[in-house]
Amino acid sequence: MSKTLDLTKELISKPSVTPNDMGCQDLIMQRLKPLGFNIEKIDFGEVSNLWATVGEGNKMLVLLGHTDVVPTGPIEQWDSDPFIGTERDGLLYGRGVADMKSSVAAFITACEDISSEKIPLKGKLGIMLTSDEEGPAEDGVKKVVEELKSRGINIDWCLVGEPTSEDVLGDAIKIGRRGSVGASITIKGVQGHIAYPSKADNPIHKSMIIVNDIASLKWKDNTGKFPDSVLQISNLNSGTGAENVIPGELNFKFNVRYSPSITAEKIKEEVENILKSHEVEFESEWKESGLPFLTEEKELIDAVTSSIKEELNLKDVKLSTEGGTSDGRFIAPTGSQVVELGPRNESIHKINESVRVNDLDKLSKLYKRIILKLLG
Repeated sequence: MSKTLDLTKELISKPSVTPNDMGCQDLIMQRLKPLGFNIEKIDFGEVSNLWATVGEGNKMLVLLGHTDVVPTGPIEQWDSDPFIGTERDGLLYGRGVADMKSSVAAFITACEDISSEKIPLKGKLGIMLTSDEEGPAEDGVKKVVEELKSRGINIDWCLVGEPTSEDVLGDAIKIGRRGSVGASITIKGVQGHIAYPSKADNPIHKSMIIVNDIASLKWKDNTGKFPDSVLQISNLNSGTGAENVIPGELNFKFNVRYSPSITAEKIKEEVENILKSHEVEFESEWKESGLPFLTEEKELIDAVTSSIKEELNLKDVKLSTEGGTSDGRFIAPTGSQVVELGPRNESIHKINESVRVNDLDKLSKLYKRIILKLLG
Protein backbone atom coordinates (compact mmCIF):
# COMPACT_ATOMS: atom_id res chain seq x y z
CA MET A 1 0.00 0.00 0.00
CA SER A 2 1.01 3.62 -0.54
CA LYS A 3 1.86 5.64 2.59
CA THR A 4 0.76 8.81 0.84
CA LEU A 5 -2.57 7.26 -0.18
CA ASP A 6 -3.21 6.00 3.34
CA LEU A 7 -2.39 9.34 4.96
CA THR A 8 -4.52 11.23 2.44
CA LYS A 9 -7.47 8.99 3.29
CA GLU A 10 -6.94 9.57 7.01
CA LEU A 11 -6.96 13.33 6.46
CA ILE A 12 -10.09 13.17 4.28
CA SER A 13 -11.90 11.29 7.05
CA LYS A 14 -11.61 14.34 9.29
CA PRO A 15 -14.39 16.82 8.27
CA SER A 16 -12.21 19.91 8.66
CA VAL A 17 -14.46 22.58 7.19
CA THR A 18 -12.98 26.05 7.82
CA PRO A 19 -11.92 26.98 10.49
CA ASN A 20 -12.12 23.55 12.12
CA ASP A 21 -9.03 21.38 11.90
CA MET A 22 -10.78 18.32 13.42
CA GLY A 23 -7.51 16.65 14.43
CA CYS A 24 -5.70 16.81 11.07
CA GLN A 25 -2.75 18.67 12.54
CA ASP A 26 -2.59 16.31 15.54
CA LEU A 27 -2.23 13.46 13.07
CA ILE A 28 0.54 15.32 11.24
CA MET A 29 2.34 16.02 14.52
CA GLN A 30 2.30 12.30 15.33
CA ARG A 31 4.03 11.61 12.02
CA LEU A 32 6.61 14.40 12.40
CA LYS A 33 7.73 13.76 15.99
CA PRO A 34 9.71 10.58 15.19
CA LEU A 35 11.53 12.50 12.43
CA GLY A 36 13.08 14.94 14.92
CA PHE A 37 10.97 17.96 14.08
CA ASN A 38 10.56 20.69 16.68
CA ILE A 39 6.79 21.16 16.70
CA GLU A 40 4.75 24.10 17.92
CA LYS A 41 1.09 25.07 17.78
CA ILE A 42 0.58 28.78 17.11
CA ASP A 43 -3.20 29.04 17.33
CA PHE A 44 -5.30 32.18 17.12
CA GLY A 45 -9.01 32.25 17.93
CA GLU A 46 -10.71 29.21 16.44
CA VAL A 47 -7.87 28.61 13.97
CA SER A 48 -5.29 25.84 14.33
CA ASN A 49 -1.77 26.54 13.08
CA LEU A 50 1.17 24.14 13.10
CA TRP A 51 4.81 25.19 12.81
CA ALA A 52 7.47 22.46 12.67
CA THR A 53 11.18 22.67 11.84
CA VAL A 54 14.14 20.33 11.52
CA GLY A 55 17.78 20.82 10.62
CA GLU A 56 20.33 23.59 11.04
CA GLY A 57 21.84 26.15 8.71
CA ASN A 58 21.43 29.61 7.25
CA LYS A 59 18.88 28.72 4.56
CA MET A 60 15.29 27.67 5.20
CA LEU A 61 12.75 25.96 2.95
CA VAL A 62 9.14 25.94 4.17
CA LEU A 63 6.43 23.59 2.94
CA LEU A 64 3.17 25.52 3.26
CA GLY A 65 -0.29 23.95 3.32
CA HIS A 66 -3.76 24.04 4.80
CA THR A 67 -5.86 21.39 6.47
CA ASP A 68 -9.23 23.13 6.14
CA VAL A 69 -11.65 22.46 3.30
CA VAL A 70 -14.67 24.17 1.79
CA PRO A 71 -18.17 22.83 2.58
CA THR A 72 -19.32 19.80 0.62
CA GLY A 73 -22.46 21.27 -0.87
CA PRO A 74 -25.44 18.87 -1.15
CA ILE A 75 -24.04 15.54 0.10
CA GLU A 76 -26.73 13.65 -1.84
CA GLN A 77 -25.11 14.88 -5.07
CA TRP A 78 -21.84 13.11 -4.25
CA ASP A 79 -21.36 9.60 -5.61
CA SER A 80 -19.72 8.59 -2.32
CA ASP A 81 -19.35 10.01 1.18
CA PRO A 82 -17.21 13.17 0.81
CA PHE A 83 -15.49 12.44 4.11
CA ILE A 84 -14.50 8.89 3.25
CA GLY A 85 -11.63 8.64 0.78
CA THR A 86 -13.07 6.39 -1.91
CA GLU A 87 -11.11 4.84 -4.78
CA ARG A 88 -13.00 4.44 -8.03
CA ASP A 89 -11.72 4.02 -11.60
CA GLY A 90 -8.19 5.12 -10.75
CA LEU A 91 -9.31 8.21 -8.81
CA LEU A 92 -9.48 9.00 -5.11
CA TYR A 93 -12.60 10.98 -4.17
CA GLY A 94 -13.21 13.14 -1.11
CA ARG A 95 -13.65 16.74 -0.03
CA GLY A 96 -10.26 18.42 0.09
CA VAL A 97 -8.39 15.59 -1.59
CA ALA A 98 -7.02 17.98 -4.23
CA ASP A 99 -7.25 21.19 -2.23
CA MET A 100 -5.09 20.23 -0.47
CA LYS A 101 -4.92 17.15 1.72
CA SER A 102 -3.04 15.05 -0.83
CA SER A 103 -0.30 17.69 -0.95
CA VAL A 104 -0.09 17.80 2.84
CA ALA A 105 0.18 14.00 2.93
CA ALA A 106 2.86 14.09 0.24
CA PHE A 107 4.83 16.69 2.21
CA ILE A 108 4.90 14.35 5.21
CA THR A 109 5.77 11.14 3.39
CA ALA A 110 8.53 12.96 1.49
CA CYS A 111 10.02 13.98 4.85
CA GLU A 112 9.63 10.44 6.17
CA ASP A 113 11.52 9.02 3.19
CA ILE A 114 14.36 11.51 3.61
CA SER A 115 14.57 10.62 7.31
CA SER A 116 14.46 6.85 6.75
CA GLU A 117 17.25 7.12 4.17
CA LYS A 118 19.26 9.18 6.70
CA ILE A 119 19.95 11.93 4.16
CA PRO A 120 21.47 14.92 6.01
CA LEU A 121 20.01 18.37 5.34
CA LYS A 122 22.29 21.38 4.80
CA GLY A 123 19.73 23.84 6.05
CA LYS A 124 16.39 24.14 7.84
CA LEU A 125 13.19 22.50 6.65
CA GLY A 126 9.94 23.94 7.94
CA ILE A 127 6.32 22.83 7.67
CA MET A 128 3.55 25.39 8.17
CA LEU A 129 -0.10 24.33 8.21
CA THR A 130 -3.26 26.31 8.92
CA SER A 131 -7.00 25.66 9.15
CA ASP A 132 -7.86 29.17 7.91
CA GLU A 133 -6.97 29.25 4.20
CA GLU A 134 -10.41 28.71 2.70
CA GLY A 135 -12.04 31.24 5.04
CA PRO A 136 -11.22 34.80 6.13
CA ALA A 137 -7.49 33.94 6.34
CA GLU A 138 -7.04 36.39 9.20
CA ASP A 139 -5.91 34.03 12.00
CA GLY A 140 -3.85 31.63 9.93
CA VAL A 141 -0.64 32.10 7.96
CA LYS A 142 -0.98 35.87 8.13
CA LYS A 143 -0.56 35.88 11.92
CA VAL A 144 1.94 33.02 12.01
CA VAL A 145 4.22 34.97 9.67
CA GLU A 146 3.92 38.01 11.94
CA GLU A 147 4.90 35.84 14.91
CA LEU A 148 7.90 34.34 13.10
CA LYS A 149 9.00 37.79 11.97
CA SER A 150 8.95 38.98 15.60
CA ARG A 151 11.33 36.10 16.41
CA GLY A 152 13.69 37.02 13.57
CA ILE A 153 12.94 33.84 11.62
CA ASN A 154 13.57 34.25 7.89
CA ILE A 155 12.10 32.04 5.15
CA ASP A 156 14.25 31.83 2.02
CA TRP A 157 12.07 29.54 -0.09
CA CYS A 158 8.42 28.57 0.28
CA LEU A 159 6.82 25.69 -1.61
CA VAL A 160 3.01 25.84 -1.42
CA GLY A 161 1.05 22.64 -2.05
CA GLU A 162 -1.86 24.33 -3.86
CA PRO A 163 -3.36 22.32 -6.75
CA THR A 164 -1.65 23.91 -9.76
CA SER A 165 -1.47 21.11 -12.33
CA GLU A 166 -3.80 21.29 -15.31
CA ASP A 167 -3.78 18.22 -17.58
CA VAL A 168 -1.09 16.09 -15.95
CA LEU A 169 0.79 16.30 -12.67
CA GLY A 170 3.52 18.93 -12.80
CA ASP A 171 2.58 20.58 -16.09
CA ALA A 172 1.96 23.95 -14.40
CA ILE A 173 3.24 25.78 -11.33
CA LYS A 174 2.34 29.17 -9.90
CA ILE A 175 5.12 31.73 -9.61
CA GLY A 176 2.84 34.60 -8.62
CA ARG A 177 -0.72 35.61 -7.85
CA ARG A 178 -2.79 38.72 -8.37
CA GLY A 179 -3.84 40.88 -5.46
CA SER A 180 -7.47 41.39 -4.53
CA VAL A 181 -9.19 44.61 -3.49
CA GLY A 182 -12.92 45.22 -3.25
CA ALA A 183 -15.23 48.05 -2.29
CA SER A 184 -18.83 48.83 -1.42
CA ILE A 185 -19.92 52.24 -2.71
CA THR A 186 -23.15 53.93 -1.62
CA ILE A 187 -24.34 56.92 -3.65
CA LYS A 188 -26.75 59.13 -1.71
CA GLY A 189 -30.04 60.56 -2.97
CA VAL A 190 -33.31 61.70 -1.46
CA GLN A 191 -36.24 59.30 -1.18
CA GLY A 192 -39.63 60.53 -2.33
CA HIS A 193 -42.91 59.90 -4.12
CA ILE A 194 -42.45 58.98 -7.77
CA ALA A 195 -45.17 61.49 -8.74
CA TYR A 196 -43.17 64.36 -7.22
CA PRO A 197 -39.63 63.95 -8.65
CA SER A 198 -38.78 67.57 -7.94
CA LYS A 199 -39.03 66.83 -4.24
CA ALA A 200 -36.65 63.88 -4.42
CA ASP A 201 -33.19 63.09 -5.79
CA ASN A 202 -33.00 59.77 -7.66
CA PRO A 203 -29.62 58.10 -7.07
CA ILE A 204 -30.26 55.56 -9.84
CA HIS A 205 -30.45 58.24 -12.53
CA LYS A 206 -27.27 60.02 -11.48
CA SER A 207 -25.39 56.75 -10.93
CA MET A 208 -25.75 55.38 -14.46
CA ILE A 209 -22.84 57.34 -15.93
CA ILE A 210 -20.79 56.99 -12.76
CA VAL A 211 -21.11 53.21 -12.64
CA ASN A 212 -20.30 52.97 -16.35
CA ASP A 213 -17.18 55.12 -15.92
CA ILE A 214 -15.99 53.02 -12.98
CA ALA A 215 -16.73 49.74 -14.76
CA SER A 216 -14.56 50.92 -17.67
CA LEU A 217 -11.42 51.26 -15.53
CA LYS A 218 -8.46 49.04 -16.36
CA TRP A 219 -4.78 49.07 -15.52
CA LYS A 220 -2.01 47.75 -17.76
CA ASP A 221 0.31 45.02 -16.53
CA ASN A 222 3.95 45.94 -17.05
CA THR A 223 5.50 42.67 -15.86
CA GLY A 224 4.47 40.58 -18.85
CA LYS A 225 3.42 37.85 -16.41
CA PHE A 226 -0.18 38.87 -15.62
CA PRO A 227 -3.25 39.94 -17.56
CA ASP A 228 -4.22 43.61 -17.37
CA SER A 229 -6.20 44.44 -14.25
CA VAL A 230 -9.90 45.13 -14.77
CA LEU A 231 -12.67 46.14 -12.41
CA GLN A 232 -15.70 43.86 -12.16
CA ILE A 233 -18.98 44.98 -10.57
CA SER A 234 -20.58 42.10 -8.66
CA ASN A 235 -23.65 43.70 -7.03
CA LEU A 236 -25.90 46.69 -7.73
CA ASN A 237 -28.90 47.41 -5.49
CA SER A 238 -31.40 50.23 -5.05
CA GLY A 239 -35.07 50.77 -4.39
CA THR A 240 -37.65 49.71 -1.85
CA GLY A 241 -39.34 47.17 -4.10
CA ALA A 242 -42.29 49.52 -4.75
CA GLU A 243 -42.93 51.10 -8.15
CA ASN A 244 -44.00 54.45 -6.73
CA VAL A 245 -41.02 55.24 -4.47
CA ILE A 246 -37.88 57.03 -5.59
CA PRO A 247 -35.05 55.36 -3.62
CA GLY A 248 -32.82 57.23 -1.21
CA GLU A 249 -29.56 55.54 -2.12
CA LEU A 250 -27.86 53.14 -4.52
CA ASN A 251 -25.18 50.65 -3.52
CA PHE A 252 -22.79 48.74 -5.74
CA LYS A 253 -19.93 46.39 -4.98
CA PHE A 254 -16.92 45.46 -7.08
CA ASN A 255 -13.59 43.66 -6.98
CA VAL A 256 -10.31 44.09 -8.80
CA ARG A 257 -7.76 41.31 -9.15
CA TYR A 258 -4.63 43.32 -9.82
CA SER A 259 -1.03 42.72 -10.87
CA PRO A 260 2.10 44.01 -9.11
CA SER A 261 2.15 46.88 -11.64
CA ILE A 262 -0.38 48.83 -9.56
CA THR A 263 -1.48 49.14 -5.95
CA ALA A 264 -4.77 49.02 -4.11
CA GLU A 265 -4.22 52.67 -3.20
CA LYS A 266 -4.01 53.58 -6.90
CA ILE A 267 -7.26 51.74 -7.63
CA LYS A 268 -9.03 53.49 -4.76
CA GLU A 269 -7.74 56.89 -5.88
CA GLU A 270 -8.99 56.49 -9.45
CA VAL A 271 -12.42 55.17 -8.41
CA GLU A 272 -13.01 57.93 -5.89
CA ASN A 273 -11.78 60.60 -8.32
CA ILE A 274 -14.59 59.57 -10.68
CA LEU A 275 -17.13 59.84 -7.87
CA LYS A 276 -15.82 63.25 -6.83
CA SER A 277 -15.82 64.51 -10.43
CA HIS A 278 -19.59 63.91 -10.60
CA GLU A 279 -20.06 65.85 -7.37
CA VAL A 280 -22.23 63.23 -5.68
CA GLU A 281 -22.46 62.44 -2.01
CA PHE A 282 -21.08 58.95 -1.41
CA GLU A 283 -19.72 56.58 1.20
CA SER A 284 -17.12 53.91 0.49
CA GLU A 285 -15.83 50.86 2.33
CA TRP A 286 -12.67 49.20 1.02
CA LYS A 287 -11.14 45.83 1.78
CA GLU A 288 -7.81 44.53 0.54
CA SER A 289 -7.78 40.75 0.96
CA GLY A 290 -4.48 39.95 -0.70
CA LEU A 291 -1.33 41.58 -2.05
CA PRO A 292 0.01 40.52 -5.44
CA PHE A 293 3.34 38.75 -5.66
CA LEU A 294 5.70 37.53 -8.36
CA THR A 295 8.75 35.33 -7.83
CA GLU A 296 11.38 36.44 -10.33
CA GLU A 297 14.47 34.94 -8.70
CA LYS A 298 15.36 31.70 -10.46
CA GLU A 299 16.70 29.62 -7.56
CA LEU A 300 13.42 28.09 -6.35
CA ILE A 301 11.78 28.10 -9.78
CA ASP A 302 14.74 26.23 -11.25
CA ALA A 303 14.72 23.66 -8.42
CA VAL A 304 11.01 23.00 -8.94
CA THR A 305 11.00 22.89 -12.75
CA SER A 306 14.13 20.73 -13.00
CA SER A 307 12.68 18.32 -10.42
CA ILE A 308 9.46 18.04 -12.41
CA LYS A 309 11.33 17.34 -15.63
CA GLU A 310 13.59 14.75 -13.98
CA GLU A 311 10.98 13.00 -11.83
CA LEU A 312 8.01 13.09 -14.21
CA ASN A 313 9.78 13.18 -17.59
CA LEU A 314 7.98 16.34 -18.68
CA LYS A 315 9.60 18.58 -21.27
CA ASP A 316 7.76 21.79 -20.48
CA VAL A 317 6.42 23.36 -17.30
CA LYS A 318 4.01 26.30 -17.50
CA LEU A 319 4.93 29.21 -15.22
CA SER A 320 1.51 30.56 -14.30
CA THR A 321 0.04 33.45 -12.33
CA GLU A 322 -3.59 32.48 -12.94
CA GLY A 323 -6.27 31.80 -10.36
CA GLY A 324 -7.35 33.40 -7.12
CA THR A 325 -5.36 34.13 -3.99
CA SER A 326 -3.36 31.69 -1.86
CA ASP A 327 -1.53 31.85 1.46
CA GLY A 328 1.63 32.49 -0.53
CA ARG A 329 0.56 36.16 -0.47
CA PHE A 330 1.49 36.32 3.20
CA ILE A 331 4.92 34.73 2.73
CA ALA A 332 6.13 36.68 -0.32
CA PRO A 333 6.25 40.14 1.37
CA THR A 334 8.89 38.80 3.78
CA GLY A 335 11.30 38.50 0.86
CA SER A 336 10.85 34.76 0.40
CA GLN A 337 10.76 33.15 -3.02
CA VAL A 338 7.35 31.47 -3.40
CA VAL A 339 6.30 28.74 -5.83
CA GLU A 340 3.10 26.69 -5.77
CA LEU A 341 2.99 23.07 -6.95
CA GLY A 342 0.33 20.46 -6.40
CA PRO A 343 -2.10 18.02 -8.05
CA ARG A 344 -4.56 18.68 -10.86
CA ASN A 345 -7.01 21.45 -10.05
CA GLU A 346 -9.86 20.43 -12.37
CA SER A 347 -12.16 19.25 -9.56
CA ILE A 348 -11.32 21.59 -6.68
CA HIS A 349 -14.33 22.94 -4.73
CA LYS A 350 -16.62 20.77 -6.89
CA ILE A 351 -18.92 17.86 -6.13
CA ASN A 352 -16.90 14.62 -6.39
CA GLU A 353 -13.52 16.33 -5.88
CA SER A 354 -10.78 13.87 -6.84
CA VAL A 355 -7.13 13.21 -7.65
CA ARG A 356 -5.50 10.43 -9.62
CA VAL A 357 -4.37 7.69 -7.23
CA ASN A 358 -1.16 7.17 -9.20
CA ASP A 359 -0.26 10.83 -8.75
CA LEU A 360 0.00 10.59 -4.96
CA ASP A 361 3.32 8.75 -4.74
CA LYS A 362 4.63 10.77 -7.70
CA LEU A 363 3.85 13.98 -5.82
CA SER A 364 5.64 12.73 -2.70
CA LYS A 365 8.74 11.82 -4.72
CA LEU A 366 8.59 15.17 -6.46
CA TYR A 367 8.52 17.08 -3.17
CA LYS A 368 11.38 14.93 -1.89
CA ARG A 369 13.49 15.76 -4.94
CA ILE A 370 12.82 19.50 -4.55
CA ILE A 371 13.74 19.41 -0.84
CA LEU A 372 17.02 17.68 -1.61
CA LYS A 373 17.89 20.00 -4.48
CA LEU A 374 17.68 22.96 -2.11
CA LEU A 375 18.85 21.42 1.17
CA GLY A 376 20.44 18.06 0.33
